[in-house]
Amino acid sequence: MKTIRETFPDTFLWGGATSANQIEGGYREGNKGLSSADLVTIGSPTSKRRVTKGIQEGELYPSHEGIDFYHHYKEDIKLFAEMGFSIFRLSIAWSRIFPTGEESEPNEDGLQFYDNVFTELEKYGIEPLVTLSHYELPYALVEKYNGWESKELIDLFAKYADTVFNRYKDKVTYWITFNELNCLMKPYGAYIAGGMILGESGLFFNLEEDDKGRRMQAVHNQLVASATVVKAGRKINPGFRFGCMSTYHSPYPYSCHPDDIMLAQEEDLIKNFLCSDVQVRGSYSGQAIRYMHDHGIKLDVTDEEERILAEGCVDYYTFSYYTPFTVSKNPPGELTGGNMARGIKNPHLKTSDWGWQIDHQGLRWALNNIYHRYEIPMMIVENGLGAKDRIEEDGTIQDDYRIEYLREHILAMKEAIKDGVDLIGYTPWGCIDLVSVSTGQMDKRYGFIHVDKYDDGTGTFERRKKKSFHWYRQVISSNGENLGDVPM
Repeated sequence: MKTIRETFPDTFLWGGATSANQIEGGYREGNKGLSSADLVTIGSPTSKRRVTKGIQEGELYPSHEGIDFYHHYKEDIKLFAEMGFSIFRLSIAWSRIFPTGEESEPNEDGLQFYDNVFTELEKYGIEPLVTLSHYELPYALVEKYNGWESKELIDLFAKYADTVFNRYKDKVTYWITFNELNCLMKPYGAYIAGGMILGESGLFFNLEEDDKGRRMQAVHNQLVASATVVKAGRKINPGFRFGCMSTYHSPYPYSCHPDDIMLAQEEDLIKNFLCSDVQVRGSYSGQAIRYMHDHGIKLDVTDEEERILAEGCVDYYTFSYYTPFTVSKNPPGELTGGNMARGIKNPHLKTSDWGWQIDHQGLRWALNNIYHRYEIPMMIVENGLGAKDRIEEDGTIQDDYRIEYLREHILAMKEAIKDGVDLIGYTPWGCIDLVSVSTGQMDKRYGFIHVDKYDDGTGTFERRKKKSFHWYRQVISSNGENLGDVPM
């Protein structure tokens, strides 16, 4: 009989996570093409982000500058190394490699930029964890094909993946195919995850008009694309390790009424697991088939695609966890948001500055629920607290609220490891301040490192260590054993 593991494994990967469109900037430098993220305006908690037709004068597009990682990557990676990172999650901007997605030859300037980044990471012994598609694709593919609604994108994505696999086969081991693929299961994911324009509202999250069947076809197309590149990548380098990535909201029933129990289970099986079931197990589950039947969804699926799905399963499971959701057939009272979705406000939980409910026990619940379904290695590749940070008169940033949030979630991870979960890595979201996807703001800060950039577009891009920087360095150096306070 196995014994209980009391500590994090010696090989545990500690690090942080970002995405290209939220940090890089340099949106037209190095012959980069426009991405779907480059057409999205800034918003706020009270005003929604919009997708514009072309770059419009007077509008502020946060991805155009991000935090200027494009010019600051050496400085940032040095700071990550100072914290002790052994892994850094980043994404490649598809439009840096193929500006329109349909070029016959890749853009050498874009390839060289990531060569430089990977070389810098290697200099400090930091493993790159690379996402191929993180909420962006060449905007030309949005205009021509309506994004992932079209199967044309499968071969184009495979060409892009083949290019970067061959270029970085000796520099990258860990790959993720699509970020939060199951985001496309919900209306808000149509543009952000699928590059699909549904309706004429121009809203980033396309909440006012929806077509569930078209979205599900886009989900299927991405699943086929994921399996296709996993198969191809293993031929290029058998040492590659591929992961899926889902956004996971632990579903709580509001009451013990059987209707609420059944709804919570459906939310879990469909919204959380439909996509990862295909990526991990190689086929759609019975619940997924029932869901599509009940909603009148008829996918265009070929026998060849089913074979590809079965042969292109991933090696490990990654996910984002920020908040649980409480659901009911008859929702009472106030709703609350969290990672671009909404649920019933749970009276037993605290709430962040942006209305996201905080529950570290939901992370342990998620880890157990996922691991004992799939029994493959797991990484938490997004987890963190968006908050309004204040620079004190002495120049420090005393973000104890962030430390408290992370401490409780790391303790929950440790409990899940005791439960038998094979957890191999943790990359908190926004290890450096970056542009928020939901609002486009910089004011909503996640990082251990403050960046002098503000919602009005001003700022010097100066980097400044927060209190949490020193605390996380202590956590990593003790392999998760020392979670106490740090002097500042």
